[in-house]
Amino acid sequence: MTNKIVIYTTCGSEEDANRIARHLVEMRVAACVSIAPGVRSTYRWQGAIEESQEWGLTIKSRRDLFARLADEVRKVHPYEVPELIAVPIVDGLISYLDWMDAELESPIDLP
Repeated sequence: MTNKIVIYTTCGSEEDANRIARHLVEMRVAACVSIAPGVRSTYRWQGAIEESQEWGLTIKSRRDLFARLADEVRKVHPYEVPELIAVPIVDGLISYLDWMDAELESPIDLP
């Protein structure tokens, strides 16, 4: 098991997706954010079943950065309750995992 995680979220527009992705990478809480258009979501919100076309974001980070990443997402995400789900990266190409570490905030730099 690695200390790396993948976090999923969605948003309602390409502009929001690009803004969120850039912000997370600039803050060094995400090494990479992949953006996928055409996500169709069906969910219950405030008592009604909703359906919406969304943009999916796949965020690559580290477990120790999740709380900070979540704070940063809440600052820039337009949704009242953004989806933010983290899953562990069990294993991966060592050179990619090392690259992630080089691009993320160092654990000794954390507040």
